[in-house]
Amino acid sequence: MKRLLENIKIAFKSLGSNKLRAFLTMLGIIIGVGAVVSVISVGAGTEATITESLQSIGTNVITVSPGRPQIEGRGGGAQEIRVEIRGGSPGEFGNENDETIDEGKLYFDDANALKKEATLLNEVAPILYGRNSTISYLSWNGDVSVTGTTEDFLNVQGYEIEEGNFLTESDVTSFSNVVVLGSTVVDDYFGKINPIDERIKIDGKNFFVIGILKSVGSATLGADPDNSIYIPITTAQHKLYGVDDISSIAAKVKDENQIDQAIREAKEILRIQHHILPAENNDFEIRTPTQFLEMATSVTQILSITLTSIAAISLLVGGIGIMNIMFVSVTERTREIGIRKAIGAKNRDILLQFLTESIVLSLSGGIVGLGFAGLISWVLKTFTELNSIITFTPVILAISFSTVIGLIFGIFPAMRAARLNPIESLRYE
Repeated sequence: MKRLLENIKIAFKSLGSNKLRAFLTMLGIIIGVGAVVSVISVGAGTEATITESLQSIGTNVITVSPGRPQIEGRGGGAQEIRVEIRGGSPGEFGNENDETIDEGKLYFDDANALKKEATLLNEVAPILYGRNSTISYLSWNGDVSVTGTTEDFLNVQGYEIEEGNFLTESDVTSFSNVVVLGSTVVDDYFGKINPIDERIKIDGKNFFVIGILKSVGSATLGADPDNSIYIPITTAQHKLYGVDDISSIAAKVKDENQIDQAIREAKEILRIQHHILPAENNDFEIRTPTQFLEMATSVTQILSITLTSIAAISLLVGGIGIMNIMFVSVTERTREIGIRKAIGAKNRDILLQFLTESIVLSLSGGIVGLGFAGLISWVLKTFTELNSIITFTPVILAISFSTVIGLIFGIFPAMRAARLNPIESLRYE
């Protein structure tokens, strides 16, 4: 232990004699460790944000979305049909028997059928995500995300009203021009003015503000509820966008333990609604928050692995830099090595000295790299919407990688130093 401490002391003394060279040598390790830890931290933060968002909705919520219809192929498996005829004579683009099969659609009637016939669902909320529309109030105007829905939306999503009221069944059936605002929209367009009962324009049409949504706080799967406005789905369909279909249906299952049964029941109801024959596959998809989380986590992990692999190249470059500078150090200190051997130092003593210096150099770069990662994490959380969480695992990985790189890339210069002939070393100028 005493010999090891002495070697570490000599290593720091050697690095201190060439501070700039040591820093430049460590730069590859610093950047590599900082980048790797930052990427892993952003991945962990993103996963935590998605998990928190889905948990706020609840694990007993299912989402129905449109899906591309499939038919049974000749081989017995499901086969996707994507033939599209855009005009021309029958033989120009395909055969006369070619058919265009559009992506499945959902309708307001589908949500009503689920609401009336499903025994395992509490609330059912049809949703129409409109394109960004222009909202204007007095002299202020800008683009916001419009969501068309019904009175059940609030309970299904787990949101709360800050002030005023949410949409009612009467608003939906009468195509009312009423709107509920997200908290960010209120801050951006009204400031200290109470927007309740105020009149705003959405794409040039008058709407009356009836409520303010309590801040949700975090975006859910890319959507930002606080920066959205909510209007009756019928109003969105017939007065703003001129469409008859909807984007999705969100429904709350009565009993969390009966989600699978509720999905089967919903599928049966929707198959009847869409007139799907027994041999045909569904033209819709039903997912749970757990499935959304698995999908999002899978994408995040793949992205993190890819970016980490790219960032790890910096560690390789840093390791090569360490090996290079250690060879230079061996050459510069040839006479010192000869003197140490002349007074009794063995080959293994020289080997351990230079190997310790290499590890200390790499490990120091790793520690500084962790500080660099912490700075990146702070910048991301402060100036962007990305969430970054530095956990214990990437810290241990960074320290371990730094040590291993110092060991691997320092072994060859250390072996060269240990093998130097003491007599020739003493003659070296």
